[in-house]
Amino acid sequence: MQKQPSRKKNVKPAENIQGFVFNIQHYSIHDGPGIRTTVFTKGCPLSCVWCQNPESQSIAPQLFFTSEKCTGCGACAAVCPENAITIADGKSRTNRLLCKGAGQCAAVCPNEARNIMGKQMTAGEVFKDVNADAVFYKRSGGGVTISGGEPLAQPDFTRAIFRLCKEAGLATALDTCGHAKWDIFKSLLPYVDVVLYDFKHLDIGAHWELTGVSNELILENAGRITREFPGITFVARIPVVPSCNDDKENISRTAQFIKELGKPIKVHLLPYHRLGETKYERLEKPGTLKITPPTEAHMEELRRLVESLGLTAVIGG
Repeated sequence: MQKQPSRKKNVKPAENIQGFVFNIQHYSIHDGPGIRTTVFTKGCPLSCVWCQNPESQSIAPQLFFTSEKCTGCGACAAVCPENAITIADGKSRTNRLLCKGAGQCAAVCPNEARNIMGKQMTAGEVFKDVNADAVFYKRSGGGVTISGGEPLAQPDFTRAIFRLCKEAGLATALDTCGHAKWDIFKSLLPYVDVVLYDFKHLDIGAHWELTGVSNELILENAGRITREFPGITFVARIPVVPSCNDDKENISRTAQFIKELGKPIKVHLLPYHRLGETKYERLEKPGTLKITPPTEAHMEELRRLVESLGLTAVIGG
């Protein structure tokens, strides 16, 4: 466990720091050891072509619209402060350029066709929610994971939640894409026990094309975390996305980079799934590439490849 920095005077109490969350998932078993509660924050500097949580990319609250539930009653249009909603062909239509996610339409929709993804909360409110599961963490060796989106897109909020958790004796995990300034990592990692670190693609050009950003900062931060915070458990995660990054050359190069970080690191190979595709419809925006999930045989082949380089690898996690 890392040494925790002392509190500074005249700093806003951690419990009062605000941020945006789009989900708090209880009894999670895939975001770190044991039974966990995973807090999903909004905002991400990456825009992966396969993103399975598109509602996480923007920090601002966003409208989720389920067209098949809409009866065109017009209640939503009557209360929209931005006049962003019209009724046509028996359905409501939203001008996304005008919509600010205020939420009045969702509040009056009788059919729950409209929902707002993203809620402003204080770190204290989040902590109260996750701390209610403390007994499950202690029995299972679990704790609290902050994911996203990208938690470091809201660094003060994420740091405040972690600090409250550590002060209460709860184990913590950070699920990150690694794309943040080192000063942000350095200020937050003293409150973190486990880092779940994503590696999207090792080639810089392919990384740009697939995520919208370079991987240079991501790879640099991975090295600094393992060197400067050796007490943190570092878990490497590779999303396996057919036609994007699942070729043997990329997986082999990525595994070699992980091995050269210089400490025993478990690799989680995460197969792409299609559960997020309907979310693009709910956001009324263009979706991901039409990707077929990898076969079990292909995943097993990649697992053996990673382990042939001297690493421990699991499928999922």
